Amino acid sequence: MPVRKLTTVCFDLLKLHAHRLTDVGDATFGLLRELLLLPVITAEQLKELEANSPHLYPDSEEVWRELCIKDFVAVRIEVEDGRMKKPPTTWRELHCEQEIKKQERMAAATAKMRGQYRDAQAGRATIKQMALSLSLDEALALLVPSASHTPEGNCLPISASLPGDILTPVVAYLRLTNGGRSGESFLLESVVRGETAGRWSYVGAKPQKVFRSGENQPLKGDPLVPLEKELENYKFIRVHGAPPFTGGAIGYVSYDCVQYFEPKTARPLSDPVGMPESVFLLADTLVAFDHLFQTVRVVSHVFLPSSTSSDDAVKVATDSYNEAKAKIADLIALLTSNEPLPLPEQPKIVRPPKEAVSNVGEVGYKGFVTSLKKNIVLGDIIQAVPSQRLTRETALHPFNVYRHLRQLNPSPYMFYIDCGEGVRLVGASPECLCKVEKNVVTNHAIAGTIKRGKTAEEDEKLAEVLRNSLKDRAEHVMLVDLARNDVNRVCQPATVKVDSLMQVEKFSHVMHLTSQVSGVLREGLTRFDAFRSIFPAGTVSGAPKIRAIELVADLEKERRGAYAGAVGHFDFAGDSMDTCIAIRTMTFKDGRAYLQAGGGIVFDSDEQEEYIETINKLGANVKCLEDAEVYYSSLESKE
Repeated sequence: MPVRKLTTVCFDLLKLHAHRLTDVGDATFGLLRELLLLPVITAEQLKELEANSPHLYPDSEEVWRELCIKDFVAVRIEVEDGRMKKPPTTWRELHCEQEIKKQERMAAATAKMRGQYRDAQAGRATIKQMALSLSLDEALALLVPSASHTPEGNCLPISASLPGDILTPVVAYLRLTNGGRSGESFLLESVVRGETAGRWSYVGAKPQKVFRSGENQPLKGDPLVPLEKELENYKFIRVHGAPPFTGGAIGYVSYDCVQYFEPKTARPLSDPVGMPESVFLLADTLVAFDHLFQTVRVVSHVFLPSSTSSDDAVKVATDSYNEAKAKIADLIALLTSNEPLPLPEQPKIVRPPKEAVSNVGEVGYKGFVTSLKKNIVLGDIIQAVPSQRLTRETALHPFNVYRHLRQLNPSPYMFYIDCGEGVRLVGASPECLCKVEKNVVTNHAIAGTIKRGKTAEEDEKLAEVLRNSLKDRAEHVMLVDLARNDVNRVCQPATVKVDSLMQVEKFSHVMHLTSQVSGVLREGLTRFDAFRSIFPAGTVSGAPKIRAIELVADLEKERRGAYAGAVGHFDFAGDSMDTCIAIRTMTFKDGRAYLQAGGGIVFDSDEQEEYIETINKLGANVKCLEDAEVYYSSLESKE
């Protein structure tokens, strides 16, 4: 039997329990949004929601009872202006009345916050106006050791909230960076399953430290070594209600760093792009957008170094708390400023645009395919992934390109990272490389692609074609097996499993066959070990991985840079990280945009078809550049 629910108050009641739902993942978020639109919810749908939301277990039944989705919602109550039309006659109605009173208290608190927000807009933002998630006394109680308390760590997130109905991540980024002029900074966004907005977006600028490695850089060799050493200083204290990511190291690891993880792959290669091998921004203060509850969290951290003596602990922690509070107040003042929104400086667009130039051309790429097919016949490899790079001169500001890309190609991993020294990354990647959450390692494999249909019926027919493609299925199974191998190297063998196999996942323009592999890290190993084991993904290298990397490097003879490497973040929490494969990614440097794409070569690959596949993969980013140039050129003509 369906269970009726109060559609008039359900979403507001859901908001009341935001603190209970902070760990809800993006998949659950999308399902929630769907269920909230239904007039009824069945027991089967409830089970599906709970099955997709392990973070709610074991409190799930209690939570959903309180969310008006189970027992007490069998009685429908009419609500008008936040009040019930009739007095309660049953315990269920009484419970709903209590919930409505809670709504009224929340509305009063929201009104107070909006008043503070208006004051801030008028230029009167002060530390006292914005209530923090933890008071000084609460922070000290969690951080400072005592006879009865041993702290869980030495790094504590604190935050202040703003209404999220006015701010957007793009506006926040422009405010925090003065229109993209302030140097190292980042914007991370997400779209789940290609169609549903992800729950969280993150914006940050002016990092605490910057780590750069490579030739002519301060750091040499394995870029994860100094990063791991730095992050070991932070022992994160999880706070209920905090965003999933509150700070850490954000940046990229170039494909070429595989030589430090697998020394056999090292080769002397030319470097036409000339970017660092890795860049990471250490951010202790950022802005987190919660799109589910339409709130903005400005987060910073109270840090008590482990070397602090017991006599100095209270003073050091107090000073750190006040410093974090000041950082939060400064960001709030920027975000709520009534000054005109600073926009990126956009030079005049040259029309017609210059043609993009390939580093190998059609003949060269077809030669890669022919050579690798010979290696397959010889038994050296089963598959390999060569690539070609397009270089295109453009006067576009990279952030203006990102604004177009996020509309043209919304993806699970969308990012804009100003790496400093004139290097900027603009990307919309569909594929997770390595995610670690509370020591559970996840790898997401994508192989097999088909275009989206113009109608739902055509979509389903094309999806069925993809599911039944022998070539795509065979290639996909091989890459899933490679992913299992990579995960198994660092995880407890009994915990390694394929969570989903060959699911058709819909993105903005295409559909992919996708699978997910996971496992629990072995004792004594870390997220950095997991990253090294999986990097680079088999979908951008080949199988067997090491030999395929060697053969492709011998053919390409150039560093790949960010392409096929990784972009993401290593959290202050030592058991968490999230990185994607840097595909569908553009690198901007010295007035040039670098775009790169490849394809998996197998025994029966056709040279012409494989070349066309790379051109098609590059098409979305080429179109993004062209559309952005047309748009900004049209603005110039109107001036």
